[in-house]
Amino acid sequence: MKQLIFLAVLLFTAHLGYSQKSEGFWFGDIEEASDYATTNEVPILMVFAGSDWCKPCMQFKKDILTSEQFTDYASGKLAILYLDFPMRKQNKLSEEQTAHNEKLAEKYNKSGAFPAILLMDANQNVYGPLEFKRQSPDDFIKSCKALL
Repeated sequence: MKQLIFLAVLLFTAHLGYSQKSEGFWFGDIEEASDYATTNEVPILMVFAGSDWCKPCMQFKKDILTSEQFTDYASGKLAILYLDFPMRKQNKLSEEQTAHNEKLAEKYNKSGAFPAILLMDANQNVYGPLEFKRQSPDDFIKSCKALL
């Protein structure tokens, strides 16, 4: 029963993520995120996550990234670059996407922390890191605003 509930929650969360990606401010490619950020004069929120093995990453996506408060804030104000590092074979990314994500991790997440969350400008100059400490979406938004 627990597995069935977990699967339902996982599918619902995945659906939320995909529906938001279609809103136009979620990206998996640094160039697309930078182009959007330049055009819309907004910063990039770069997130390194392990979507199928990192519990804090899953919690961050559920509690912050897919929350109504955060999506209302982020829409038109951020380009979200979500860089996933799944471990399960069924969630494996394309070779190109894996290489892209690893290249960015070598540059921006040398320590290999998960989740790692950075705020940067459209030219990929880092303002600084953000931490997920199971805070509310409103408190996370305040942290974003303070860093900007």
